[in-house]
Amino acid sequence: MAKWSKQKICASADEDLENFIITLPTNTAFHRVDTQKLKCGFGLGGICCRLCANGPCRVTEDSPKGVCGATADTMVARNFLRTIAAGSGCYIHIVEKAALNLKAIALAKGELRGIEALDRLCAKFDIEGTDVHDKALKVADAVLNDLYKPDYEKMELTKKMAYPPRYKRWEELGILPGGAKSEVFSAVVKTSTNLNSDPVHMLLNCLRLGISTGVYGLTLTNLLNDVVIGEPELRLAPVGFRVIDPDYRNIMITGHQHSRFSYIQDRLIQPDIVKKAQAAGAKGFKIVGCTCVGQDMQLRGVHCTQIFDGHAGNNFTSEAILSTGGIDAVISEFNCTLPGIEPICDEYKIKQICVDSIAKKKNAILKEFTYETRVKVVDEIIDEVVSAYRERRKTVPMSLLPEHGNSNSLTGVSEVSLKKFLGDSWKPLIGLIAEGKIKGVAGVVGCSNLQGEGHDKLTVALVKELIAKDIIVLTAGCSSGGIENCGLMRPEAADLAGPNLKAVCKQLGIPPVLNFGPCLAIGRLEIVATELAEELGVDLPQLPLVLSAAQWLEEQALADGCFGLALGLPLHLGIPPFVTGSELAVKIFTEDMKSLTGGYLVINDDAVDSANILEDIILQKRKDLGLP
Repeated sequence: MAKWSKQKICASADEDLENFIITLPTNTAFHRVDTQKLKCGFGLGGICCRLCANGPCRVTEDSPKGVCGATADTMVARNFLRTIAAGSGCYIHIVEKAALNLKAIALAKGELRGIEALDRLCAKFDIEGTDVHDKALKVADAVLNDLYKPDYEKMELTKKMAYPPRYKRWEELGILPGGAKSEVFSAVVKTSTNLNSDPVHMLLNCLRLGISTGVYGLTLTNLLNDVVIGEPELRLAPVGFRVIDPDYRNIMITGHQHSRFSYIQDRLIQPDIVKKAQAAGAKGFKIVGCTCVGQDMQLRGVHCTQIFDGHAGNNFTSEAILSTGGIDAVISEFNCTLPGIEPICDEYKIKQICVDSIAKKKNAILKEFTYETRVKVVDEIIDEVVSAYRERRKTVPMSLLPEHGNSNSLTGVSEVSLKKFLGDSWKPLIGLIAEGKIKGVAGVVGCSNLQGEGHDKLTVALVKELIAKDIIVLTAGCSSGGIENCGLMRPEAADLAGPNLKAVCKQLGIPPVLNFGPCLAIGRLEIVATELAEELGVDLPQLPLVLSAAQWLEEQALADGCFGLALGLPLHLGIPPFVTGSELAVKIFTEDMKSLTGGYLVINDDAVDSANILEDIILQKRKDLGLP
């Protein structure tokens, strides 16, 4: 296969990664992006409708309505709500799986590693139990019962999880969600042919889905997994391609459902399984993290140091990771598993195994399992990996990058571990903000994409600009993978911060960018924000806090964004969502939303300009709070 020229590949903030991809004989997303430069203007604006056989209809000056009479505002709102419903559905699937897993473990009296996390959930849910398994069962059932309510019955845990001032505002706006699965169903029905044509009604419905996405799909998924797998603990860990050890059988994991891997990771270090690896000439098995589930395992890496070698990269790094030749199998269970890995797996004789049919890959073996069938199915998966290792290691060349990434990125940051680090109180952080030593907080979250200047380019540049302004950055999502591989989560990155933030980081021995892990950890950031607001006695929109999903990619990211808007937070996007064909939708998201929830969108694709805008927002919030 011919190598691809440098002119045809997408740039990356991670220059070592970019230089490696230039040398590859394989075709990756970095190459394909050049062939997809021509974009449909109607699609970008959201003013294309293909819901019925009279279409696809497109709105133009000469044709301002579809055949049915739908305006640009209706088309845009309908398309956007469908997108949010799809994104929300993905997250609700994840929390449902986490709750079902916890329930199965509780019924089987299995091991639970996060007893403190369980006790906190029980206290929040007003649950009492005879023992830890009884408590876990009741917690799991409480979540599942809410998810399965009809859309006309409000979910009970929303009130228990939400910050009271926010809950009150959601109630006033009439956007409290009913059963989360039913909400997704209703949104899809609502946006079908010739049903809802009220754009304002549909856009408000997006906020409703944002709340159920955030409270359940994001926040509760983390907390349920903490009970099963153990809570994050602060530590320094290696990141990047250096974590691939050729002396082991390396399994790359992709997706979002960490609880699906809890039994696999434990089984891989048991003596009989290690012997299987050794019989084929390897020292044993290792798991290499990729995408959000890799970030999640890295977050809890202190609990699985024997099997987990570290996090290699984000979604658009996965093809390059496989092209090193050092990966023997890919186990995937959800999205961010690019179809582009399939021919690479074939070429490098890498076994692909899917453990959730919702994300079945074209040339992968499906080994879906439940807690009850885990023993048989996981052993079958391991045998597949052993077989792949024997077939490929003598014939597939390796192109490893042992110097890629770094060895000391700070990980294990959560709402609990960070608070413990600060002395079990948020007062030290509040004091630093009040004194101006930390100007404010920016949550840089979400995906990575290949648009604009390239892979992680805007995200990394924006983070550098923010920390230089003494704004501490908290991250979550695939963006975290790019930021950490570029070295911004090492304690030494304090030298890139402004003078005040630099002094704080040096004193505490921390980087100016704190990694909360996967995109699911946006829910953890919300907990931090809520507890800070509660400590100060203010509502969330008053905090000197901004959000950025600079390089958002998927439908889930827009559902995340709707949660941020419902929380009342300013949200920066480097690329506008597909709503620009409707002046009404643009006005609602960038202006009118301020009076509804306090949140609003800021669209800017320049790192310096965006950082200046976000700094101005933080300074105004400081002024409103009476801070210098």
